[in-house]
Formats: sequence, C-alpha cells, structure tokens
Amino acid sequence: MITKTVQITEVTVDEFADKVADKLLVKIQRYLDDLNTKENDVYLTRQETAEFLKINLTTLWNWTNKGKIISYGLGHRIYYNKQEIIDTLKNNQL
Repeated sequence: MITKTVQITEVTVDEFADKVADKLLVKIQRYLDDLNTKENDVYLTRQETAEFLKINLTTLWNWTNKGKIISYGLGHRIYYNKQEIIDTLKNNQL
C-alpha cells in the first residue's frame, strides 16, 4: 500500500474545508448530470408507460393523439421517452 503525506500551510481549517466541499460538490454534480443523461435514453413500451402513469392504454392512446405525450415509432412498436414524460408531469401539462 502506498501512502502519501500532504502538508498544508497558510490555510485555515475553514478555508480548507470550503475548498474540499467545493470540489466535492463539482464531482457530485457531474455524477448527477451523468445519471440524468442516462435517464434520457430510457424508452418505455405502451404497456410500461401506462403502468408508469397508472392509467389504462385507452387513456394513453387519447393523450398521444391529443399531443399531450410524444410517442416514437420503430417498426410496429410505439415507445415513449421516460424523461419527457417526467418533464411533462413536472410542468403539469397532462
């Protein structure tokens, strides 16, 4: 095991703590941004979307036709972006 000794001079304990906290906050923010980016890539099927919203498939179909929720087609399948649904809910657009 390799150990290193670091000597800090001319810095108060509070200043040192603030610097460490600032660096830690930057790392945490990067981690959260990375999580949010990964969340954007999640697509749900019609059934998964209905279960997520706790609605039936007919209501989901109506909301999609009215443009309240955006759907994406691939072949004969319909998908919904999970983050877009969450953003719609947050903005009270449903």
